Amino acid sequence: MSWAGAWTFINLVALLGWAALILLPRRPIVHSLILYAGVGLLCLSYAAIFVLLIGHWADPGQVAGQPPADLSDYSISGIRRLFGSDAGVVMGWTHYLAFDLFVGLWIGRDADNKGFSRVVQAPVLLLTFLAGPLGLALWLLIRERRARRAARA
Repeated sequence: MSWAGAWTFINLVALLGWAALILLPRRPIVHSLILYAGVGLLCLSYAAIFVLLIGHWADPGQVAGQPPADLSDYSISGIRRLFGSDAGVVMGWTHYLAFDLFVGLWIGRDADNKGFSRVVQAPVLLLTFLAGPLGLALWLLIRERRARRAARA
């Protein structure tokens, strides 16, 4: 599979997970599908890409003029070189998508447990999908008042 094909697959998995989270009823089977078929598959894909790159078993699709990536170099220039390849972009994006979907699932479950309507949840989940940390920060602000009230009761 090409890196463009991997990109398409990764995005499809994430979009299906987010669509299920926002649109489907929150039943245990739906949660399990999002967790294992969504987040789990993204994590497995990330691990496969990582192993392929560490083992030098896949062409990273280096952008012309960029120095080769070194996965052991965690400096800013090392990370820049990693993202200077198709493989690095797909791997990094997969990382973001997996964590954002996991956070979105946690937000949905937490919101359901605290009695928030799906109308309140939808924009928070959409923001989490588009800009993960901002959606999480918004949720933490929204939930705080209700969480404190529940703790006092």
